[in-house]
Amino acid sequence: MAEPTVIIVGNEKGGAGKSTLAIHIVTGLLHAGKKVAIIDLDLRQRSLARFFANRAAWTAGNGCFLPMPFEADLGDGKALAQAPSAEQLERFGAAFSASKAEGVDVILIDTPGGDTVLSRAAHGLADQIVTPMNDSFVDFDLLGTVDPVSLDLLKPSIYSESVWEARKQRAIALGRTATIDWIVVTNRLAVAEARNRRRLEERMEKLARRVGFRMGPGLRDRVIYRELFPFGLTVADLSNEVRPVAVSLAHVAARQELRNLMQALGLDGGTLNTPLEAAA
Repeated sequence: MAEPTVIIVGNEKGGAGKSTLAIHIVTGLLHAGKKVAIIDLDLRQRSLARFFANRAAWTAGNGCFLPMPFEADLGDGKALAQAPSAEQLERFGAAFSASKAEGVDVILIDTPGGDTVLSRAAHGLADQIVTPMNDSFVDFDLLGTVDPVSLDLLKPSIYSESVWEARKQRAIALGRTATIDWIVVTNRLAVAEARNRRRLEERMEKLARRVGFRMGPGLRDRVIYRELFPFGLTVADLSNEVRPVAVSLAHVAARQELRNLMQALGLDGGTLNTPLEAAA
């Protein structure tokens, strides 16, 4: 049996849109016909797990079918968050093994916005790490430190060092050729002053060369992403049969955005390649 690809969605800052990104990657993969398992390590918030619980309830209530991921039971997330580290790691290990036993193609793990024992363990298993950040120097500080006067890049920050450590441990465990593909996506793009964005992009390019990530497109801050969440749906799900909200040209643009993200990650966009314009 082939080993599944392990995708980690993570950084150590909340509010960058990790769960939104994870939700859309999973649904894109499901519509591509991939068998996917999810593990939600944001034990207190559990946004990813709650989204797919909403999806199951909505599809059952509306008599329609949508693909679902496998989710191993971690139990009470809030209780587990208070448990000793050894117990947390044991439960995570069991969930990861159960996911592999399902014969899935991809295991996607959503991590919390902080440095935890579970987040470090998950990063050590990654084939691919997807890190969302908002287009500001506030989020750039997660990845690198800049000089406050010149804005020159001084050094990688703690999270960059954590990814480097995960890469080192993976190379030790699996051999020198084992690598982790790290993609940083600029998420929740907003209207920004052109000079400030140019400065940020220049520093990102320098840091990418220094610490070894590549940059990709993220998801803009669109109403549709929030609007569909209560139903457990994304723009990948919209069709003539699945349309809890009126379809508009904005949804077509959002679907193209998701298609661009999937392509940048090297993943198959599946039915994202079918036109939504006909439904608008």
